Amino acid sequence: MNAMDEFRFAIIGRRGLLRRPFLLDTWVFIDYSIYMLSGIRIFSSDKYWQQILSDLNAGLVSDPMLADVNIDTLGLKLPINLIELKTAIIAASDGSDVLKKIFGKNVSLSPLQTQIVVKLYQSGGMTADELKMALGYAQTTTTHTVETAIYGLRKLFGHEFIKNENGIFKIGGI
Repeated sequence: MNAMDEFRFAIIGRRGLLRRPFLLDTWVFIDYSIYMLSGIRIFSSDKYWQQILSDLNAGLVSDPMLADVNIDTLGLKLPINLIELKTAIIAASDGSDVLKKIFGKNVSLSPLQTQIVVKLYQSGGMTADELKMALGYAQTTTTHTVETAIYGLRKLFGHEFIKNENGIFKIGGI
């Protein structure tokens, strides 16, 4: 077994199957779908994690600012099974911890509004093109979806919530 195989085995077990206890001492093997992370943009600087995430159909990105989740910052403890991995990634991608940090309480926003607030908070500010790219839109895409979501956020929390300083959108005050 080479180093990559040993790492994969530590993460997901033999032959890509998830092993977890069921009922008493019986073990159930579940052939977990290879599409479990489909649509989630993930960054990792580690080549082993990149391969595993690619095998699970995650959208790998080369820049942490373009990612929904930076796996390097999750502090995952190995070994980890697929359900634990997916749970950690989904929890990190929903942005609720960042929203609570900003607002001091749980708030409910649309997924796009949440992504905008999280991206602007984590980056310290982005141009409109950078924000569109971070949200998964091509730079050349003509859409008012992002601007409409920002308008909605300003309507909810005041015009100063998202500032535009010299073409850079930033989180302001509530």
